[in-house]
Amino acid sequence: MSRRGLLSGAAAVGLGTAAGPFAGFVSRAVAAPRPQPALVPLPDLRDGQVRLWLPEGFSYRSFHDTESPVILDDGAVLPGRHDGMGAFAWRDGDYVLVRNHEIALRGPAFGPAPTVYDPAAAGGTTTVEVTHQGEVLRSRVSLSGTESNCSGGVMPWGSWISCEETVNGPDVGPDYTGASNVGLRERHGFVFEVPADGVSDAQPITAAGRFSHESVAYDPAGGVLYLTEDNFGYASCFYRYLPIRRPDEGRHTRLADGGRLQALAVKGRPNCDLAAEQTPGTVYPVHWVDIDDPAPSFPYTPGQDALTTNDEALCHVSGQGRASGAAWFSRLEGAAFDRGVVYFTSTQGGGPPEESVGPAANGFGNGYGQVWAYHTTEQILRLVYQSPGPDTLDYPDNVTTSPRGTLIVAEDHNNDNYLRGLSRDGALSSIALNRIVGSTGADRSGDEFAGPTFSPDGRTLFVNIQAESGMTFAIWGPWSRIGV
Repeated sequence: MSRRGLLSGAAAVGLGTAAGPFAGFVSRAVAAPRPQPALVPLPDLRDGQVRLWLPEGFSYRSFHDTESPVILDDGAVLPGRHDGMGAFAWRDGDYVLVRNHEIALRGPAFGPAPTVYDPAAAGGTTTVEVTHQGEVLRSRVSLSGTESNCSGGVMPWGSWISCEETVNGPDVGPDYTGASNVGLRERHGFVFEVPADGVSDAQPITAAGRFSHESVAYDPAGGVLYLTEDNFGYASCFYRYLPIRRPDEGRHTRLADGGRLQALAVKGRPNCDLAAEQTPGTVYPVHWVDIDDPAPSFPYTPGQDALTTNDEALCHVSGQGRASGAAWFSRLEGAAFDRGVVYFTSTQGGGPPEESVGPAANGFGNGYGQVWAYHTTEQILRLVYQSPGPDTLDYPDNVTTSPRGTLIVAEDHNNDNYLRGLSRDGALSSIALNRIVGSTGADRSGDEFAGPTFSPDGRTLFVNIQAESGMTFAIWGPWSRIGV
């Protein structure tokens, strides 16, 4: 069981409403929804079984279903828990997908030796060459020996940044599973770069922080990487990483280590509680505070359980931010960059302020989700959507943008899980509904969608099912007709 399976009124400051990319996002969470296409059961082109409901006129194919063993071209066995994913253009009109596997179990590493960071960790990424209709051409391991690879982000120079959603390591006590970390060889809780056309060097970018990473989004104009933190049970911060050099300078096409990590703070409002229920459209001017110790190592005796608890390690980086006035959120997950704006989700944000239990208390977060937008040039933050309840939007998780600017949001809770579309005029619609039934007849409609990503030409939406028996879908159809 993953950790997400175990956990289930601020005023506008200064700027009022924002123009530009924010102008169209007028949340209609409490208004009557506009008419939208109905979802209907459609057969999977892989075998004719119905696994998804989609609008009429759409088609899909699933692949890499680990309910049965899947052997990759390099001989590795494909792990499950398919999670965050990025899509890249490839030869002959095909695509390359780099896909995370959020494995929290201890090793052994599932990939060949050149891809391994820690031989005692079982997570990583796989790279798949596919047609626009989800026909697999080739597949391989591109990073292994990492832990809890949750989401990440596509870099414009042709790489995927994969994020570890953990702080496990030999210097940290057992995590939520209760499993000892003694056997681990390396510290975890970092981000790794994976080139789309090769394999990772399996070296973490430590200056980008050791915390419970979820997603990243890169601003090519500013050369800045924005990072979300999904800190289960505690407050989360929103970060930015300033590399020591731009990845596109000269011949460098890699995110450099050794830069500076900072956390977002609201001007004039130190430790602002942004997890609480508030009015969509609320705008905050922000600034950034430095994190002096972004990649901590904790004292320990090799071969024995460490003295530093996992909870202490989880809060080490965010605690530095809050000590300098950083704002806090409830479980930051998906992130995407589009036209000067970083959109990101707060999965359990929006709870009643009188029930807020503070930044360092177990059970933090009691809402059904928020969508935030950070304008990178003006340095303002805006709440663009807040769910009024689970029947409208239920725990928004991974997010991406369509070529037309619609946000595609994956739900992650215990009810029916949808892919939702949030249009630029603030209208929420349903794009896909999980209706998977396992080979034994088990109802798997509660399995979450993860890693939605459009092909670079906007033709195909790829999305994963994040479960022990994971799988990937390719979905295509008349996107413009449904406003996506």
